Amino acid sequence: MVSNTRKYDVIVVGGGHAGCEAALASARMGLCTLMLAIDLDKVACMPCSPSIGGTAKGHLVREVDAMGGEMGKASDASAIQFKTLNTKKGPAVHSTRTQNDKNIYHRTMKAVIEAQEHLYLKQGMVERLVVEGGAVKGVVDQTGFGYEGEAVVIAAGTFLSGLVHVGTSCIQAGRAGEFASNGLAASMRELGLEMGRMKTGTPPRVHRDTIDYSQLEVHQADEVPCFFSFSSTHAPLPQLPSFIGHTTAATRNVVMENLARSPLYCGTIKGVSARYCPSFEDKAVKFPDRVSHQVILEPEGIDTREMYIGGLGTSLPVDLQIPFVRSIPGFEAAEIIRPGYAIEYDYVNPVQLRPSLETRKVAGLFLAGQINGTSGYEEAAAQGLWAGVNAALKVMGRAPFVLDRSQGYMGVMVDDLVTRGTLEPYRIFTSRAEYRLMMREDNADFRLTEIAHELGLVSDDVARQVRERKAAIDREMGRIRRVVVKPSPEMNAYLAERDSAPLKTGVPLDQILKRAKIGYEVVREVAPAEPPVDARVARQVEIEVKYEGYIDRQLSEIEKFKHLEKIRIPEDFQFEAVHGLSNELRAKLIAVRPVSLGQASRVDGITPSAISVLMIHLKKREGR
Repeated sequence: MVSNTRKYDVIVVGGGHAGCEAALASARMGLCTLMLAIDLDKVACMPCSPSIGGTAKGHLVREVDAMGGEMGKASDASAIQFKTLNTKKGPAVHSTRTQNDKNIYHRTMKAVIEAQEHLYLKQGMVERLVVEGGAVKGVVDQTGFGYEGEAVVIAAGTFLSGLVHVGTSCIQAGRAGEFASNGLAASMRELGLEMGRMKTGTPPRVHRDTIDYSQLEVHQADEVPCFFSFSSTHAPLPQLPSFIGHTTAATRNVVMENLARSPLYCGTIKGVSARYCPSFEDKAVKFPDRVSHQVILEPEGIDTREMYIGGLGTSLPVDLQIPFVRSIPGFEAAEIIRPGYAIEYDYVNPVQLRPSLETRKVAGLFLAGQINGTSGYEEAAAQGLWAGVNAALKVMGRAPFVLDRSQGYMGVMVDDLVTRGTLEPYRIFTSRAEYRLMMREDNADFRLTEIAHELGLVSDDVARQVRERKAAIDREMGRIRRVVVKPSPEMNAYLAERDSAPLKTGVPLDQILKRAKIGYEVVREVAPAEPPVDARVARQVEIEVKYEGYIDRQLSEIEKFKHLEKIRIPEDFQFEAVHGLSNELRAKLIAVRPVSLGQASRVDGITPSAISVLMIHLKKREGR
């Protein structure tokens, strides 16, 4: 192997959302980091939806930002529409989503990577991992040139043995028009990693001037944008609308009459499809009673005429995609610029990973993103940051960084993956989080920035600002609890206007704020702070006061949860020697190798009695 003269601390393979966050995290922690991408013109590419965030996904982006990551900043800088979802529900599920100019997003992220100290960006396709004595030592590219590194993060996206399907046409590609990575997939199999196949896809893109918008419903951006990054202050780009349309019986008929030509249903595709983002072929077959489905038409950017049709993913032949698209009202004259396609790719069953995302088979080898069976830019970015941090810590000889399920959605996702694995593309949801009231978008910095500061991911100044904001919230909470509001005609009239009961005696101001239909404006009306608190502090005070009882209850539940998490299971613990477990449970525990009793309790099929058996054996071992 001809080797590069420079030896790197961390090598990141892949330039997608996971690879970018992994490389930036490692470099920001001061380690000499190499990022290898097949095509540098596609760094941080948005190959599917030109959007970031959404339900629970927005939480991940906020957490990545709070941990010093870049996705939130790049999204805010490239956003052409800001939306906050679920606003009619409680704050725990409020989720930010942006439509983005995908070229500006790519350029913004690439510029940050190129300017990052300690980070070297190079173009190359990795063909082989170099492993000696059970530990990774570097990688070799397609030309036979080698790069030495003490830790490697694989963030290969859909490129491992990638196959693009359009009708009966099958092309080896990582994405349409890009090389597949076959050698790296083979190298990983040779290392003994258990791998499977998954399938995802993308809809057609159409020319914006060929759409009849009079038949579509217009959706404008929010008047007041809610930014992903806690550091963002304004939206630099014009805000553009999206458009809602609906498919018809004719759309469904095109699919049902041509299933024999669909690679998804004629047996060509073997990979497992995404349940939560199905192709239209899946919708037509699995929901036969539903005649119409919603589609969302979104611009791919400011300076392009391409429009993305969300909800219309397909791998039908191109000659069928034309009548398929034109069967939708408003799309009768639509011109397809890029056809939709499906893509199959290899992934690694994530139960083979430690909670740090390091493989158990090979020391120093970390996996992040779709290679772990997930779907979505946001899930990939969060795993990339997690793996990049842990690869750096591994090289530094420090303990791994792991968040538990009460600390963040990142912790929920990684625990789900390494404890339960996944046989289908995994997507994060707020319903997956047991403690979601404590893990809101709005408090991600309070939860995580101090941790990021200790890791070296954020500056002293950023950490200081978060502490000062938290102190301002505590001061305002204390102040309004001390203010007593007495009955008066003016006060009772104010309450009556908001369908709230009148006061009969003096009441602390925070108790009035707890009432339904009463917001923080009551504080400004009755006892304004001097100087006035900023909008972020006011919002936090309102949430904490209104949900105080629920928050206290959830904190109590978290204490019980952490009790089991604190009971650690040694790495060399012999599950096969534990009497009182069925062979099935023993096999599952051996496969997952949980690091705590809490993680063991979440392994599929584990019963309370099995946890009791494990606890007894752990106590016996401790006694010995």
